[in-house]
Amino acid sequence: MAYLLLNAGRVVSIERLIDAMWGYDPPDTARSQIHASITAIRKVLRGAGAVRLLETRAGGYVARPEPGQVDAQEFTELVAGGELRKALDLWSGEALEDVHAHYVTGVRELWNDRRLSAYERLAEGELAAGRHGDLLDELAAQVTANPLREKLNGHLVLALYRAGRQPDALAAARAYRTALADEQGLDPGHAFTELERAVLADDPALRLADAAPAVPGPPCRSTFLPYDIPDFSGRTAELERLGDDYHGPAVVTIDGMAGIGKTTLAVHVAHRLAARYPDGRLFIDLRAHTAGREPIDAAALEALLRQLGVPADRIPVTPAERSALWRAELADRRVLAVLDNALDAEHVRPLLPGRSDTLVLITSRRRLVDLDGARALSVDVLGEADGVELFERIVGERAHQEPDAVREVLRLCGHLPLAIRISAARLQHRPRWTVSYLAGRLRDHRRLLDGVSAAFALSYEQLHEDEQRMFRLLGLVPGRDIDVCGAAALAGIPEDEAEELLEGLLDAHMLLQLEPGRYTFHDLLREHARSLAEDDGAVMRLLTYYLHRSRAAMDRLFPYTVGQREDIPQPAAPIAPIRDAAEAIAWLDAERSNIIATAVHGPEICLGMLALAMRPYLDRHAHHDDALTLHTLALRRSRVLGDREVQARALTDLARTYWRLGEYERAEEHAHQALDACEEAGERARALLTLGNVALRRGRDVQAEQHLKQALDLTRIGADTWGEANVLGILALLLDRAGRPEEARRHLDLALALHRKVGDPAGEALILDHLGVVLRHQGELAQARTRHEQAAAVYRTLGNTADEAAALNGLAEAADDPARAVEEHTAALTLADLTRNRPEQARAHDGLARAHLALGHAEQAGEHGRLALGLYGELGVPEAEKVRDFLERAGESAAPPAGAARR
Repeated sequence: MAYLLLNAGRVVSIERLIDAMWGYDPPDTARSQIHASITAIRKVLRGAGAVRLLETRAGGYVARPEPGQVDAQEFTELVAGGELRKALDLWSGEALEDVHAHYVTGVRELWNDRRLSAYERLAEGELAAGRHGDLLDELAAQVTANPLREKLNGHLVLALYRAGRQPDALAAARAYRTALADEQGLDPGHAFTELERAVLADDPALRLADAAPAVPGPPCRSTFLPYDIPDFSGRTAELERLGDDYHGPAVVTIDGMAGIGKTTLAVHVAHRLAARYPDGRLFIDLRAHTAGREPIDAAALEALLRQLGVPADRIPVTPAERSALWRAELADRRVLAVLDNALDAEHVRPLLPGRSDTLVLITSRRRLVDLDGARALSVDVLGEADGVELFERIVGERAHQEPDAVREVLRLCGHLPLAIRISAARLQHRPRWTVSYLAGRLRDHRRLLDGVSAAFALSYEQLHEDEQRMFRLLGLVPGRDIDVCGAAALAGIPEDEAEELLEGLLDAHMLLQLEPGRYTFHDLLREHARSLAEDDGAVMRLLTYYLHRSRAAMDRLFPYTVGQREDIPQPAAPIAPIRDAAEAIAWLDAERSNIIATAVHGPEICLGMLALAMRPYLDRHAHHDDALTLHTLALRRSRVLGDREVQARALTDLARTYWRLGEYERAEEHAHQALDACEEAGERARALLTLGNVALRRGRDVQAEQHLKQALDLTRIGADTWGEANVLGILALLLDRAGRPEEARRHLDLALALHRKVGDPAGEALILDHLGVVLRHQGELAQARTRHEQAAAVYRTLGNTADEAAALNGLAEAADDPARAVEEHTAALTLADLTRNRPEQARAHDGLARAHLALGHAEQAGEHGRLALGLYGELGVPEAEKVRDFLERAGESAAPPAGAARR
């Protein structure tokens, strides 16, 4: 409709409308969309009683508005009649502000040029009438918005000169000359050059001859807010907070990282609140983060006073006097002022109002924590829904067709509004690209950094030198986040100094804090920091810190294995002590992924010692993927260095981890390799224990007994009490299966005593669980359940989820009620699924199949039986045949369906 009104009185064809809406790449449905839009417009016009406004002709459509219905037509007529001020008063915001179509950009530029031309004519007339003093503020604002408009700059220079401000007039001329050269590589035209020369020479010809006293013109509108972008999206919570009713003077700070959309939000809010502040809506860019420009200080008050309409000759020279006048002028007014791009609290303190009904919105990349009485709003990245909305509003139809690709683009942009806008604009101007193609290009973060690095660089330049160094070093950190101790080690500085630097970076929005005490980057800022970083040994310092801190945590959690870590050297400098087991677990849980990432991507040093330090935690807490990664790194490095001791230890650790995962063939393979490399009794015993465990699970009892007895002898020769207890526990299960329950119980009683002697609660729980199995086989179900319950409780307290699943399966197997067995096996299955514990998954499905059959649930019994059969088959254990027999007896097919049963 807007396009038809702009061409009022002329018939516009459908082809021309399609071209105007979509340009050279219209959708296949363009013609039908035009028809649907015309139908919708006619419906609105009928409701408004203006049905004759739009007519259909043979060649297309024509708009026939009545006089005064189209402001663009009225503006043209008023300008032609010389009523320039009245014509300009018709404007509110940008031309076609809420219209989105291909033709809009060119037409908007055309109409904005017409408006500026009208204003230049108005200014020329006002200058000729001697009203230069009244014109100064308005001219300055127009020049700020249109710095390369030569005629506007000329009018400002002349107005300043006639106001008796020759130095300011020359400064304005130089500013225009510099801007034109920087932006376009051009010099001013002849007329401007002559004006500049005349001002410099104080040419009398520039003065008004016999000028009559200036007659005050119409008051200027004190509205200096920038354009409110039509595709503003989201920020519902922020808008609600900022849209409060403010009573008395109010100061609101809006802070956030570069590119987060602080100015956009502040301007949008200011436009929404503008009607509440009839005495002025002011805006000034304080330039704290403007490339190549110094922050505005004293000049800010002059600009704001001029926006309020204070004559130039009333503005004092000193900052203190200007600040006093500013507060006095605001005293009886309702004014809204946006102070954009502030450096810090000191930068804006002189600009704050006194007693008045003024609202001041301040944006800054730093948290202005020492600005007393201010309300603070920290702006975060856009949520997914808001990000999608913004992207779709810029891109249009293509975004609706590829929702998954849009979400991927948002992820790659880190949901940062600036990055989203740059990416969406790139797609908007490349009609042949798909959103998926854009996402593929953005996977190279350098393409994104090209668009946002300038904003990040300005934030970086404003940091102190020590903060800059910390920022760069953090870019080297392979992990996702870091704490104060880690940052201190990284930088080689005391912890209190590191904390001060981290908090400074946090206040500058160069870091994020997603949980107390931990610091991380936005993804794009991480890439920027990495691009600036040079490693001075920082990552090696961090890895060494992780080694010693891990050792301290293990000593607290697993004191009975301290001897295994004796070969790890003590740290060169003291590290913060770990007070108790809870602190040790909390630290390990927080740092585990960071430690693994640093081992993978950091220097290849002390990997064997780090694997040694971390192995009990990774094993007991079922972090098997991380264990495989770390022990494989240690193995690879030890082979390069020819370190047989570390090689043997890595192989035994890998063998145990594969056993825990139910990958028995790989467990055997690594355990045999470990025996070939092992010389130390303790590691040989661990390798033999793994071989015994695998043989036991696969029903090779004779082989299991040989491995376990050898392991037991080695633990006793080496006086390894803890190792002896572990071997005795597995030997007991073998004896129980051989029909020797009394011997099994004696072994378990001894193992339990040994675990209690060394202080290993997880070992106690393991033996209690084994006791439950033996007791169940002897028909002592109540005692068996008691032992399993005790074991499960200990595991739960320790956070040992994988082994708790085993205890719960044992509890269910000792149940005398199938309904209770279903409940307990289901709980076990949930925990086994969480830890990818395939043996216990299979055991839980097996038990569920039998319990459901006992309850008469044949279909569910068959489903669980098939899943158990599939898992047992993958594990290569004898239980597979038992389940196959069960299924046959239950009337089920013995063959599992394709793809069964890995959960």
